Amino acid sequence: MKWGHNNFGGDEHDLGSASKSAICNGRSRIRSILRVKASFHLPRASEDPHTMPSVIRLATPDDIPIIERIVADAYTPYIARIGTVPGPMRDDYAKRVAEGVVHVLEEADVIQAVLVLIPEPDCLLLDNIAVAPAAQGKGVGRVLMHYAETFAREAGLASVRLYTQEKMTENIAIYLRYGYVESHRAEELGLRRVFMRKRLLST
Repeated sequence: MKWGHNNFGGDEHDLGSASKSAICNGRSRIRSILRVKASFHLPRASEDPHTMPSVIRLATPDDIPIIERIVADAYTPYIARIGTVPGPMRDDYAKRVAEGVVHVLEEADVIQAVLVLIPEPDCLLLDNIAVAPAAQGKGVGRVLMHYAETFAREAGLASVRLYTQEKMTENIAIYLRYGYVESHRAEELGLRRVFMRKRLLST
């Protein structure tokens, strides 16, 4: 399973004014949520007591080079299929990190995956997931999807939305399995996109 997701960024993506306002107005609320340390064990065939647990944390400026490398490694295989450079590879991660919307999954102090979560007025935009090739197939994507839903609930948001490319059929199948429902399709920046949303049950 490849967790470089061309939704989750899909193409070059500029935040609308409503999203920018949501980030600014909700910054203190989101920061308070992020003060709570979130850690998740990745599933293993056998637990090694000497192995450090995986931790998801906010990215820092020092993380930017490895974030860009992981994103490039995850999305480069899609270029031939969609005929263009995917949006996550064009994104400005220095800006994203400064906005406080980039999260990284770390295991034994090594970053294994990148997650971009953008709070909007009524939902959470799951803008990008990228998993390092060496970490793929180990349940990292499942951990990040669960984390995104937990993050949304703790932020008081009732749903998570995302989009992907029509040609990325394996991603669409993954999202359907996770309970996402297609809301509509549209062409943006010359690419056909599939928009999906998952409403979260209150806990």
